[in-house]
Amino acid sequence: MKQRSQPLILASSSPFRRELLGKLGLAFDHHSPDIDESARPGETPTELVLRLARAKAAALAHRHPDALIIGSDQVAVIDGEVLGKPGDRDTAVAQLRRASGRTVTFLTGLCLLNAATGRHQSACERFTVHFRHLRDAQIERYIEVEQPLNCAGSFKSEGLGIVLFKSLEGRDPNALVGLPLILLTDFLAAEGVALPA
Repeated sequence: MKQRSQPLILASSSPFRRELLGKLGLAFDHHSPDIDESARPGETPTELVLRLARAKAAALAHRHPDALIIGSDQVAVIDGEVLGKPGDRDTAVAQLRRASGRTVTFLTGLCLLNAATGRHQSACERFTVHFRHLRDAQIERYIEVEQPLNCAGSFKSEGLGIVLFKSLEGRDPNALVGLPLILLTDFLAAEGVALPA
């Protein structure tokens, strides 16, 4: 497979997604797509993450008309309800109390847009987290130490958040952090990007 010379752009301001993409050993740039991430009425969590992943990639296409652009979006779902980024300490405490002893499903939408051809590939990767029974003191300490206020579900699995879990289910642990690399590798291969590079 021949390596393509198209620039690779990550449509994200997330340092976690940048770190994950760096694992693939490809040169890339990153820019925030600055889109409205609000859910639409009646939209399922899967529909939401797929739409937002596509929208994030498309938002940068005019600035990078020859690039391969990666868009990704993630939500945490419990009992069919989306848990967003908490934004503040009280919401983070409430989210972790709700997750205690429960199962939370993380849905990550991924889109690879070839801005030169207009072709896009997209899919939703599912990952399940089974939480331990958490005491309030554990929750309080965890939030104080890790400050996961900008993370869906109020934890960072790549950090201390792992101590909150009883078990994990899914084909790609990177999806839990927000960028499913196994799926992305498939998408890149379909665009002629050979890995390892």
